[in-house]
Amino acid sequence: MKTLKQAKIGDTVTVVKLHGEGAVKRRIMDMGITKGVEINIRKVAPLGDPIEVTVRGYELSLRKADADMIEVE
Repeated sequence: MKTLKQAKIGDTVTVVKLHGEGAVKRRIMDMGITKGVEINIRKVAPLGDPIEVTVRGYELSLRKADADMIEVE
């Protein structure tokens, strides 16, 4: 199982599954991250948090904890 947190800069990955419960999972889905969507990793901050990605044509910053809940391939 590979998570979004483990993806490298420049990778384009596809979401396989969202982990997490209730409000946290709903917040990730509200940002446009759903099963089957492609995510491009643009930048990672010097200490690894946050991660900047492009999803559905817009840029988004995710915390490592949230990125770890997104299973990708």
